[in-house]
Amino acid sequence: MPRSVNSVAAKDRKKKVYKLAKGYYGRRKNVWTVTKNAVEKGLTYAFVGRKLKKRDYRSMWIVRINAAVRPFGLSYSVFMNKLANAGIEINRKALADLALNDPKAFEAIVNQVK
Repeated sequence: MPRSVNSVAAKDRKKKVYKLAKGYYGRRKNVWTVTKNAVEKGLTYAFVGRKLKKRDYRSMWIVRINAAVRPFGLSYSVFMNKLANAGIEINRKALADLALNDPKAFEAIVNQVK
């Protein structure tokens, strides 16, 4: 009886990994063991990066809001506390966008909580 091999499925599995390694430099794109490790590490970084991106955006919004309220004699923490006490429920993303693109509307919010 002839030997049975699973080369078709194995080749398909490898092809998927090689496709993910497209654009890598040197042996990282075409030597199986190196490619497998490089792709695995790259996917790990991608997963972590998606979590870090959320943190980075939130901190950027906070910096923008802080910079926008300083001319009104407030700090970020005082402003956010006054917002909460005034019952205004607007998230940091929207506040930062207003501060950047519509200073008049942002000023109206600041004057409302002062």
